Amino acid sequence: MTGKEHDKGTFSLTVNGEPKTVLAHPMERLLDVLREHLGLTGTKEGCGEGECGACAVLMDGALVDSCLVPVLQANGSSIVTIEKLGGDRSSSALQQAFLECGGAQCGICTPGMILAAKHLLDRKPTPTLEEIREALSGNLCRCTGYTQIFEAVVEAGRRQVL
Repeated sequence: MTGKEHDKGTFSLTVNGEPKTVLAHPMERLLDVLREHLGLTGTKEGCGEGECGACAVLMDGALVDSCLVPVLQANGSSIVTIEKLGGDRSSSALQQAFLECGGAQCGICTPGMILAAKHLLDRKPTPTLEEIREALSGNLCRCTGYTQIFEAVVEAGRRQVL
């Protein structure tokens, strides 16, 4: 065993409802573990500094930037990525609203935006525009100007309560 392999540890996660075990360096970013070890490439890297939200995932129900979370910290956690969404009514409505309202353009920010919006809508199905702005303030978009994204969240919330 080389020194590099010796430095690795085994970490257990529940990812999108499925138990996973990975061999990784303890300080390896959760983002890299998801993308490179587990093949979940829907989570994007934008800035690598926790400023843009493109890598957002839900970790034990909290919205986190996976580029800032070492896999050691995520050990034993439940992680939800963009790949998990779509199977339930509220997530499908959210994704459909993003498409219909033009909230998804280049696609780099979209997974993080959708997870941030889901996190908000799960807690508050009919948020105000100010609550939407606040909830999505950690997510940067360089394409839409945000109006379409906010409209998509409002529309998804409307569809959920119908």
